[in-house]
Amino acid sequence: MNEQAAIADDLRLRILQEPDVILEDADVMRALITANDRTMGGNVVDLRGVAMDRLEARLQRLEDTHRSVVAAAYENLAGMNQVHRAVNAFLEPLTFDDFLACLGNDVIEILRIDKLRLVLESQDAADNPMQHDVLHVVNPGFVRDYMGMGRPMRRVILRRVDGNAGLIYGRNAAWARSEACISLDFGPNRLPGMLALASATPTHFTPHQGTDLLDFMGGVFERAMRRWLG
Repeated sequence: MNEQAAIADDLRLRILQEPDVILEDADVMRALITANDRTMGGNVVDLRGVAMDRLEARLQRLEDTHRSVVAAAYENLAGMNQVHRAVNAFLEPLTFDDFLACLGNDVIEILRIDKLRLVLESQDAADNPMQHDVLHVVNPGFVRDYMGMGRPMRRVILRRVDGNAGLIYGRNAAWARSEACISLDFGPNRLPGMLALASATPTHFTPHQGTDLLDFMGGVFERAMRRWLG
């Protein structure tokens, strides 16, 4: 008994010296409140306990929201850094061949995608087909049909890949599960183009994702292409 009393006195002294240790421990506070409820009996309602439960639940929701917001902010920052690095990369080459090589290697690696296609419409696509691992020359109207697929066409489209993927990614395009399509406007009296980014991951590009960064990249890409087209 004397040993137990000594332990109890020691705990009591520590609690009196450091009460914040108890107040900041959620599990200990919950145990104390539960013990207090038992001593009060079942016919007594502790409004303070009810209020604390509600406050605790609200605090938990706020903490969950805070973690979600922080995670989204980090994800957006990472995406912004990726796009900026990709833009810096394709602005660097001084020849068109180096430009295409940069798209097919550096930009793919930076954006962590599996395939990139630069699609250009041309009146002479049938007579002068330009086959390249990155560059794909098509007939006029292809971009509108591919991106729209019967629906109003937007500047940037994020979606799951369907059976039409082979049209630009090659016959063995079953690996492609999602894609981002960016329409390109090269100025008056010029046919449009498209930048297609494909991934083997179904959730890499989804319709609920934001498109601001890809829209920005498309605008810079258009201006970079005009010097080669001109």
